[in-house]
Amino acid sequence: MLYARTVQTAEVRRTIGSVLNSGRLHLLSQLDTLGTVRAVADTLHLSASTVSQQLAVLETETRCRLIERTGRRVRLTPAGLLLARRAREILDRMADVEAELRALNDEPIGTVRLAVFQSAIYSLAVPAANRLATTHPHLRLELVEMEPHESGPALRSGEADVIVTTTDYSGLTWGTDLDVMSLGSDPVLLVLPNGHPLAARAAVDLAACKEETWACDRPQSYMADLTVRLCRESGFEPRVACRFSNYLMLLRHVETTGSIALLPALAVTADHAVVTRRLSPPVHRNVAVVVRRGAPQRAAVNAVITALRDHPEIEALSAPAPSREGRETGPRS
Repeated sequence: MLYARTVQTAEVRRTIGSVLNSGRLHLLSQLDTLGTVRAVADTLHLSASTVSQQLAVLETETRCRLIERTGRRVRLTPAGLLLARRAREILDRMADVEAELRALNDEPIGTVRLAVFQSAIYSLAVPAANRLATTHPHLRLELVEMEPHESGPALRSGEADVIVTTTDYSGLTWGTDLDVMSLGSDPVLLVLPNGHPLAARAAVDLAACKEETWACDRPQSYMADLTVRLCRESGFEPRVACRFSNYLMLLRHVETTGSIALLPALAVTADHAVVTRRLSPPVHRNVAVVVRRGAPQRAAVNAVITALRDHPEIEALSAPAPSREGRETGPRS
């Protein structure tokens, strides 16, 4: 009987050893995140047939049906979803072990997923990525655009390792499970087309914008909610002409149609024919880099945090903290 159990245990170990292939687990995890085989293939620079073949091997190894077809698309079965979510934990642990081994030589290694809101991508995240590529060539930084209402949950679920967000977003509870490190204070600006009468003012009270047409971010996003709240506090409901998640399109709408908008200073670049004015009273958002406190602080994550915090001076992030008289972007009690 003891011999039988020993043989059975050895067989289980051989099966598990063949199942947990990190490359195939990564493909399954990416399929859960991206939704299609083609998207996974494009992201990882593979052919779609290679991705499909590797996933089929994983099904054989696990003896589970992981994927099912719905028309011309595929979706994960309950078993596939379970394994995809567990795969993230397994891959993170493997990365931690690799990092710990490499840390013996103080060299950050592995993949760090950095989620950043749109206006900080080219001003903050891309320069940090370029510096890291030079200083830490074995570190791979994966940038993902996520607005504050998306990045907080992604951080807690493990889909992101580090996020750049605003701590003023009321939809996320800032508990003791998160480490928050300030990057600066970003003013929220009124964006006007060239020649707009309000451009003659040094600062604008939003009550003067009651009759204007507004360009806004998508519904339930941080900037859309902030715009509505500030307008309502000023006594009116904004008349919205368009909703774009892309700030370049939103700025283009202001340029060409005469609409106005509220945007953080980080989002407004000099290559647009618009005028910006501070609000009266001033409004700021607090920008921060955030990580999970309970997650292993491997060397690669620490290197990314350092690169983000030690950025060259960015004018939009050097604004003074809001005064008592100014309005903050956070919720009112």
